[in-house]
Amino acid sequence: MRAPLSLLPLSLDKVVFEVGSRRIIDAISVSLEAGPRTVVLGPNGAGKSVLLRLCHGLLAPTSGVVAWNSAEIAGSSRRQAMVFQRPVLLRRSALGNITYALKLAGVPFAQRKERAMEALRKVGLEEIGAHSARVLSGGEQQRLALARVWALRPEILFLDEPTASLDPGATQEIEKVIAALHAAGTKIVMVTHNLGQAHRLGDEILFLHQGRLLERTPADRFFKNPASPEAAQFLEGELPW
Repeated sequence: MRAPLSLLPLSLDKVVFEVGSRRIIDAISVSLEAGPRTVVLGPNGAGKSVLLRLCHGLLAPTSGVVAWNSAEIAGSSRRQAMVFQRPVLLRRSALGNITYALKLAGVPFAQRKERAMEALRKVGLEEIGAHSARVLSGGEQQRLALARVWALRPEILFLDEPTASLDPGATQEIEKVIAALHAAGTKIVMVTHNLGQAHRLGDEILFLHQGRLLERTPADRFFKNPASPEAAQFLEGELPW
């Protein structure tokens, strides 16, 4: 039997993104492989969120190429997902948000409820599956968004500031879910402003500055001995957030 095709690595080759005369992403080349959790850091305006959207396909590069390992998968079912700072939820129950996503993904009707309930259990929301998603707290809504992702079993998950507006307790719960998703085999690529979170969840750091990729290095090495002066200034709080 032929081994299942993989999306990864995801390769960016001299990717540029411009809005008018402003270059937001400046000739970035990088390959994202399965395995290590990748955290994208940089000051305000560095292009972090735009880079995630280019990877996910929400934006098209002005020039350069964003390419998945398997064109066959990329052209059909991408097995990728993205969760934003403010989760996008439907006017349905928590359970209904997940079963609807499974319906769109082509999961047979008979499997949807069980798979959705399993995902809710994994994020600790099994008791509120019947509640409207819109009345949940911010932390619960973000856990629901991650449960929906878990049910879809993507190969890669892009996270854009998933805990930026949450209190420490809710942040801790989200971090546990992200760690569990990684342990289950999902590649994590995350943007965060929280350096402690980057240290806890990151295996490698991509450091962006003014749209350019200045460093790609293991997380421990980045925090102990950044290679670029811009990264050192960033860690010292000398660059604007």
